[in-house]
Amino acid sequence: MRLSELKVGDKAEVTALKAESVIRRRIMDMGLIKGTTFKVLRVAPLGDPIEIFFKGLYLAMRKAEAEGVLVSKVSELEDAVSFFGSKA
Repeated sequence: MRLSELKVGDKAEVTALKAESVIRRRIMDMGLIKGTTFKVLRVAPLGDPIEIFFKGLYLAMRKAEAEGVLVSKVSELEDAVSFFGSKA
């Protein structure tokens, strides 16, 4: 699944970056690397831009850039486990 396909409120984890080299490098420099979990905060009416939140950072990115970020959705249970460190 691609980051550009997520809806507002979805939580996901980055699985790979398939963007072109310049964009890929810029995304990685901002800390959005494999294994990073984030939440989609806002999506503009036409889908461009998309705002996400991760590691205390708010990042808005164009839909074309978001299509190069492959993700897997994180369920609420997995989210709680990663937050608290173990299953309750």
